[in-house]
Amino acid sequence: MPSNSAGLNPRNGGLLKDISKNRYLYIMLIPVLLYFAVFHYFPMYGASIAFKEFSPRLGIMGSPWAGWEHFESFFNGIYFWRVVKNTLLISFYELLFGFPAPIILALLLNEVRKTAFKRTVQTITYMPHFISLVVVCGIIKEFTMSDGLVNDIMAFFGWERVSLLLESEYFRTLFVTSGIWQNIGWGTIIYLAALAGIDQEQYEAAKIDGANRWRQMLNVTLPGIMPTIVILFILEIGRLMNVGSEKIILLYNPSIYDTADVISSYVYRVGLQEFNYSFSSAVGLFNSAINFTLVIGSNWLSRRMNKTSLW
Repeated sequence: MPSNSAGLNPRNGGLLKDISKNRYLYIMLIPVLLYFAVFHYFPMYGASIAFKEFSPRLGIMGSPWAGWEHFESFFNGIYFWRVVKNTLLISFYELLFGFPAPIILALLLNEVRKTAFKRTVQTITYMPHFISLVVVCGIIKEFTMSDGLVNDIMAFFGWERVSLLLESEYFRTLFVTSGIWQNIGWGTIIYLAALAGIDQEQYEAAKIDGANRWRQMLNVTLPGIMPTIVILFILEIGRLMNVGSEKIILLYNPSIYDTADVISSYVYRVGLQEFNYSFSSAVGLFNSAINFTLVIGSNWLSRRMNKTSLW
C-alpha cells in the first residue's frame, strides 16, 4: 500500500488535489497570510537600517552601510548594562510571580462547587484585562501619589507618605503587581479550559485509592494541565526580553530610569525622541535575536525533558 505521507506530495499532485478539495478553507486562509506578510514579514526589510546610517532623505536603499557600528556603540555604551539588567529583572519577577498566578487561581476556582460564586469571581478577575492601558496607568499614578489611596493605607498603619512612582526602588514591585492584577483573570481562561478536559474517571480512581483533594490536585489535576503549562511557559520565555514598553513609558520618568528603563523603552526614547533610527533599530534587532534564541532553546529543552514542545 502507498504511504499516506505521500498524499500531499507536490510531485504527484496531492497538494493541488487538497487545495481543490478544501478550496474554501484555503480561501479563508488568504487574509491571515496577507496579514502576516504585510505587517510581519515585509517590515523585516526595514531592519536593514540597523546596519546603515539611515537618512530619511536618502531612504533605506540609498543610505550608506555602517556595518556593526551601531551594535558596537550599544554594547560599549553607558546604558547597555542598565537596560539589560532592568529588562531581565522585571521579566524574571513577572515570570516568578506573574506566570504562576493564573494557574493558582484556576486551581482554586476548579475546587469551587458553587457555580454562582465561581462565575462572580471569574467576572471580577476578568474585568481589569479589558480596561485601557492608559486608564490603568492613570489609576496607578493617582493611587500611588503622596495623597493617593495607597499612601492613605500606609499612613493608617503608621508608615510615611511617599510618592511611589518617584522612588526607583518601588517601580518594579508596582509594575509586576499591577500586571498580575490586570491579567490574572484573563490568564485563567486557558487553564480552566484545560482543566475541563481532564477525564473525570481519573478523579474517581484517585478517590478509590484514598486520595484527598490535595492529593488529587497533585497527582491528577496538575499532570493533566502540565502540557498547557509547558507550552505557555515556552511562549513566556520567548517574551522574556519584551517587557511591556507601553506601560513603562506611561509610568516612568527620569528620576527612576535606573530601575525602570528597559530595552524597549530605550529603543523608543532613542529612536523616536532623539531620531536615531539606525541605532534604535540595532538595539531592537539585538533584542529580537535574544528572544528568538530563548524560544528555540526553551523548546528544545522542554522536548528533551518531558516530550512536550511547540514543534
